[in-house]
Amino acid sequence: MPQDISREPTIAVLLPCYNEELTIAEVVRRFRETLPAATIYVYDNNSKDLTALRARAAGAIVVREPRQGKGNVVRRMFADIDADIYLMADGDGTYAPEDAPQLINTLLTERCDMVVGTRRGVNDDAGRAGHAFGNRVFNSLYKWLFGDDFTDIFSGYRVFTRRFVKSFPAVSGGFEIETEMSVHASQLKLPVSEIALDYGRRPEGSSSKLSTFRDGARILWMFAMLMKETQPLRFFGAFSLFFLASSLFLMAPVLVEFAETGLVPRMPTWVLSVGLLLLSMLAAVTGLILDSVSRGRAEQKRIFYLSMSSGRRTGDVVQKPERGKASRAA
Repeated sequence: MPQDISREPTIAVLLPCYNEELTIAEVVRRFRETLPAATIYVYDNNSKDLTALRARAAGAIVVREPRQGKGNVVRRMFADIDADIYLMADGDGTYAPEDAPQLINTLLTERCDMVVGTRRGVNDDAGRAGHAFGNRVFNSLYKWLFGDDFTDIFSGYRVFTRRFVKSFPAVSGGFEIETEMSVHASQLKLPVSEIALDYGRRPEGSSSKLSTFRDGARILWMFAMLMKETQPLRFFGAFSLFFLASSLFLMAPVLVEFAETGLVPRMPTWVLSVGLLLLSMLAAVTGLILDSVSRGRAEQKRIFYLSMSSGRRTGDVVQKPERGKASRAA
């Protein structure tokens, strides 16, 4: 698609929010100071406080998303908003708006489709010991399953090109949406980058919406589903090997006894071992067939991605305002 090179790229700041009345006005104000040309959108996800009112008073465009969950909000944002560059952050003040120009300039100068602001020290202290442990475990698991493109898959501070946003088939409903974004980039081998940024603390009276065990289980389930969709041969191959090993374990003593006596006294064990062998073969064939289907889907997604304009031009750069710097979150 031809690009209009006579204009500056449009920037949209996306802030999904749920009960963030203590911080959202300050976050919007600082983004307006840091990116004066950007349009700031706050999508309110059924907040029970004054989040929407304070965001609108601070100058943001406020939209309500009734489906609960960050994934549902992000999917709605990506569908609704047209821009050349999309910057997504949280409304809780833990990500510094003053870092936004650095993220955008990295997107432009390195010609990436997604830049992730990784959180310094998040694997040591993410506010709660359970969160810190979960970050370490899931980041290591991601590297083993999908590759080492990312070191902080749960960071909510990201900037995207238009073609990433419009080609991203968001299906997640909750906080696992960041994991899905990372897998999408890894599967299509999109150009990505990371920048280590300071990660602030929530102000007193503001609490995290994450549940260590509930959201951890949902993320683990999402890992399994994404592996099934993107690497079916590896996924079903693991089941095939498990069934094969179980079958051989049960089958071996029966075969030894048959070789010695010519009899099969443990018929139920033999039937079970043969059944497990058939399941192993079925899982292997399923993985082979779905692997071809997955490759075809990846090719189609890649073609659609390439048909979209990236929304950037060589030489574009975002200037940081000269006026007083907004204070960072403590």
